[in-house]
Amino acid sequence: MFKNHLFTFLFLAIGILSAHGQVGYTNQYYGAGNRGVRQPPREREVKPLTPEEIVAQQMPKLTEALELDEFEQAILSSILTKYAKKHSELIILELPPEKMKESLEQIKKDQQQELEASLPPDKYEKLVTLQEKGFKKRKSKKRKKSKD
Repeated sequence: MFKNHLFTFLFLAIGILSAHGQVGYTNQYYGAGNRGVRQPPREREVKPLTPEEIVAQQMPKLTEALELDEFEQAILSSILTKYAKKHSELIILELPPEKMKESLEQIKKDQQQELEASLPPDKYEKLVTLQEKGFKKRKSKKRKKSKD
């Protein structure tokens, strides 16, 4: 069951990495001489988050929920960053779907094994529970949206 949640975490991480801002037209007016003229907004450069940035955003929540000390934080952060990098590299490679699925499953399996070996059993179980709860919440929200 942990594998499914870890897989979901990895997809979430990649989704954040590949997020792009949408730029549209607004009714902003620029200067007195251009009153009434509709102009496009200035384009903003939106850079996808790096694996390090993604993990850095998630670490405060994980630290609080799992009650991690500094050493455990460093371990968890390094493991999550390592596998987020591998995941983003796979996305860049644009492998065929079957090969991509195989590779993602292997990354997920390796990450799970490393987390289990590196974290104390009680912290590891809390992490698994946290991921299960997070997965269930996202899944129920998607169902509500699809019914509407």
